[in-house]
Amino acid sequence: MIFVESTLQGIPGEIYASIIVLAVITVISLIIFFKVRKANPLAKPKGILHLAEIGVSTFDNMVKTNMGVRFQKLAGYFLAIAMFLFLSFIVGIFGIPSPMNYLMVPFSLALITFVMIHALSIKDKKWGYFKRYVDPFPVFLPINLLSMWSPLLSMTFRMFGNAIAGWALMGLISWGLEGVGSLIFGALLPVGLTPIFFAPFIMPWLHLYFDLFTAFIQTLVFISLSMILVAQEANPEADIEKAEIVS
Repeated sequence: MIFVESTLQGIPGEIYASIIVLAVITVISLIIFFKVRKANPLAKPKGILHLAEIGVSTFDNMVKTNMGVRFQKLAGYFLAIAMFLFLSFIVGIFGIPSPMNYLMVPFSLALITFVMIHALSIKDKKWGYFKRYVDPFPVFLPINLLSMWSPLLSMTFRMFGNAIAGWALMGLISWGLEGVGSLIFGALLPVGLTPIFFAPFIMPWLHLYFDLFTAFIQTLVFISLSMILVAQEANPEADIEKAEIVS
């Protein structure tokens, strides 16, 4: 792929970046874990524990609202995916290639949701799962088989497309600033030196805006769509039974 920054041994830089993101999430999780063990349960949490409490409460409420109480245990999974997505988008601020610029990363995340959708449908509907492929008439079987893949493709290319669009935009702006610097100051510099007078003062702010904005929106969209698509495959009666037990 032309967008992938290669490293030694032919492994894309985005893969190394994804490992870095996972390492950061692991370190943060361990810090929270050890702080929770030492914290006073009767005292109001502060600092990183307060942020962790907000995150857990937020995703508990999102799962309960979008999926129902039956899926309450999935809140931790969606919180972890949201952390990975958000950090993967904003890691470009630090000069590291974003994992989302590598097609297989968003594809893998969308594939997890895709498998959850159909696994839950088979679990709840049993043989009734296959009815979707012949509705409303058996002649629609080829069309229904093709439409089955639409969530996987749409979620993959939505994340990938937005990541690549931001990468391309930042590249064009950087190239334009370099050109302006060459035009204004090029004659004052020795031959072979590239003027970079404008980029260091402008690019960090643009990265801060576009990367953070894209990260928040894409994370919210992916998590919300995943919750809704998975929940709509569930048997409504099972969710009602679960709600009655909890209440």
